[in-house]
Amino acid sequence: MIAAPESLQSVLDGAFAGIAQAREAFTPRLTPREVGTIVSVATGVAKVTGLPNVGFEELVKFPGDALGIAFNVDEDEIGVVLLGQYWNLHSGDEVERTGRVMDVGVGDELLGRVIDPLGRPLDGSGPVAARERLPIERPAAAIMDRAPVTVPLQTGLTVIDALIPVGRGQRELILGDRQTGKTAIAIDTIVNQRGENVICVYCAIGQRASAVAKTIAGLRDKGAMDHTIVVVTEGNDPPGLAYIAPYAATSIAEHFMDAGRDVLIVYDDLTQHARAYREISLLLRRPPGREAFPGDIFYIHSRLLERATHLRPELGGGSLTALPIIETEAQDISAYIPTNLISITDGQIYLSPSLFELGLLPAVDVSMSVSRVGGRAQRAAYRAVAGDLKLAYAQFEELETFARFGARLDTDTRRIIAHGQRIRACLKQSEFAPVSVPGQIAVLLALAAGLFEPVPIDRMTDAEHAVQEAAATVPTEVGARLNTSATLSAEDRATIVQIARNALMGFQPQPESATEARAEPNRQRRPTPEAERDVAPKATPVPEEKS
Repeated sequence: MIAAPESLQSVLDGAFAGIAQAREAFTPRLTPREVGTIVSVATGVAKVTGLPNVGFEELVKFPGDALGIAFNVDEDEIGVVLLGQYWNLHSGDEVERTGRVMDVGVGDELLGRVIDPLGRPLDGSGPVAARERLPIERPAAAIMDRAPVTVPLQTGLTVIDALIPVGRGQRELILGDRQTGKTAIAIDTIVNQRGENVICVYCAIGQRASAVAKTIAGLRDKGAMDHTIVVVTEGNDPPGLAYIAPYAATSIAEHFMDAGRDVLIVYDDLTQHARAYREISLLLRRPPGREAFPGDIFYIHSRLLERATHLRPELGGGSLTALPIIETEAQDISAYIPTNLISITDGQIYLSPSLFELGLLPAVDVSMSVSRVGGRAQRAAYRAVAGDLKLAYAQFEELETFARFGARLDTDTRRIIAHGQRIRACLKQSEFAPVSVPGQIAVLLALAAGLFEPVPIDRMTDAEHAVQEAAATVPTEVGARLNTSATLSAEDRATIVQIARNALMGFQPQPESATEARAEPNRQRRPTPEAERDVAPKATPVPEEKS
């Protein structure tokens, strides 16, 4: 229905009257703005003058909505780390203070999203509507606000859960040479948290875009993106973005920890983070120290990793578990950055390139890996078998090196080597193939009971999978006790061992069938040398002659 001209005119008159009333009620106010000038622009940094009241790590705004962080606050000029593309910035352009520090959007809206450290979406799924923001730099929890690490974080990898356990709230370093499977361990851990009520944050620092895309595709295929947030900086991004990336990801994770949730964060990797900070520092003319890294390189990593903790129940009881990744060069774990991170974290998982070349994946070197906290959080069922397992594996590795010289070995040594070979075969695991707790316990108990000893080495993989599948038939009450801190009883152990024994029945070596024995009843067999000696006629003693 078309409105009459009189009614339309009345509507317009009312609208104009409202505008006039608002204009009369408006009182303009003068807001001071502090504006400076760009002196010079270099790769990822800029020198600025004319901002006398700017604070350390305060955000400043450049033309084109580009942002930077005040890093060097000197008397005459300010060194600013640029957080975006700086090709359009020139000397003489205006710079404005924002009056706030760098922050990032947090909340459940980020779950399943891929963002950069500034909170901008990278997955093409529209803007991120975060309803809360937190500063990227926050003080770590006080000592009295922390609780002991008592709950395990299952990685799904038998070699880690049994021998190098990780607890919720722990900081466990993953280090090794390039292309040894460091990221694969972290991604398998994220995949294994599906259904465990653990939020995961994966922070890619200066990685190749193709590698990050492959990782995200793997997480989507395994249904792990529903509980994962991915923060990405690519290799061609400015070094300032790579520097703030882990801090922004940690603030996102801390939001869930403060809400009482369990969170896992992966830094992949802090080698690129240290290099980005070194590049920024050298461009800002900070004095270089050991290996050209600035003197506070230890501090930037320690204040990052100290934010990972387990809070007291009065504060919600949330936890933040950190898995930082570091890259070594030529297996040198005594270099500057690896040494720093080993001293900051609560243990390390070392990946050996020699094991990787042999196809022993994951290539975890048990002798050089340690968990300084996780043993207390490890389930009692693991502790019942893990101690003997690690000792037997260490003995095997030492004897295996000795046996390579071709020495003749006695029976006990051959038995230890054979048992160690089966332990190593059971610790091998494919990527994206996490094993449940009952499956791991069943395999470990079968190893401790010697059930794999008759199985040929070339059939160990099939035998292990058979035991893992049979573990699904463990009685419900027994499986429930495996997921608690209750000690494994003799009855539960006997039940699981019997299930494993039944699963391995088809892998026992078959004796010679009776049909073959009846085929040639009169077949003459050549006696062994020992048998020939047994049946040889004894020499008749010659009687002594009497003189």
